[in-house]
Amino acid sequence: MNRYTARLGGLGAAMITPFASDGACDFAALGRMIDYVIDGGIDYMVCLGTTAETPTLTEEERTEILRFTRERIAGRVPLIVGAGGNSTAELIRHIGQMDLTGVDALLSVTPYYNKPSQEGLYRHYRAVAEASPLPVILYNVPGRTGVNMTAETTCRLAADEPRIIAVKEASGKIDQIEQIIKNRPSGFIVLSGDDSMAVDVMRKGGDGVISVAANAFPSRFAHVVGLARQGLFDRAEEAYEPLRDAVCALFEQGNPTGVKAALAVMGRIENILRLPLVPATDQLMKKLEKSIKEYDLR
Repeated sequence: MNRYTARLGGLGAAMITPFASDGACDFAALGRMIDYVIDGGIDYMVCLGTTAETPTLTEEERTEILRFTRERIAGRVPLIVGAGGNSTAELIRHIGQMDLTGVDALLSVTPYYNKPSQEGLYRHYRAVAEASPLPVILYNVPGRTGVNMTAETTCRLAADEPRIIAVKEASGKIDQIEQIIKNRPSGFIVLSGDDSMAVDVMRKGGDGVISVAANAFPSRFAHVVGLARQGLFDRAEEAYEPLRDAVCALFEQGNPTGVKAALAVMGRIENILRLPLVPATDQLMKKLEKSIKEYDLR
């Protein structure tokens, strides 16, 4: 275990961005959410990732959200910030302009839309890591980006660039994740990018999960991940069972549509998203209400 594994293993919360009725960022609600997930037992926080609806935020909003989040955390948990793009040079320029005071690492998604080759992915991440003042976590999510970074490319990057310290794997391919775990260099962190696969990934030797569901159910999910970190995988699966239906429902209509719906049911935020995303249907709202009530998930 290296010094990063202790800080960035376990349960990370991929934070939402609450919006007010006028469409502006709701910083009061964001502050309450930050306290809620930290009090619930998360191990670290991810700001400005997919779940934050980051593509719909202005540059000024992103800067203010990062500043606000850093100040509200006040050192209670480590902070990771999303920094990705499909132009390597532009991403490096953007990272160079960010105020990364108090940030522990960058989470950088594979370039999207232009679908680079594996060699292109390798060169992109090497360039980003060499220019970054902070450690870099790779983020592989082919369902969103249109390209899958193979286990071979991930392990090659991990071996060749010491500033690349981890991968958030959301390919949904357990065999690919197993290959990364088997062939990674010592100390390289493997995180599940899928809530439903968290225990399975940890059973196979992974280090934790960056979770959407932790926004809504932090204490329950922290308990699950805590058991898995102790090697008590059967007990972790049992603890996850009451969450299963609700977590599945969170992703029926996409992320963060589902988790914002759940949080609205729980009275924690307004159920507002920015176009092109729209709120959950009434049918999904009722399904989430039923699961939250039946399993006492509030």
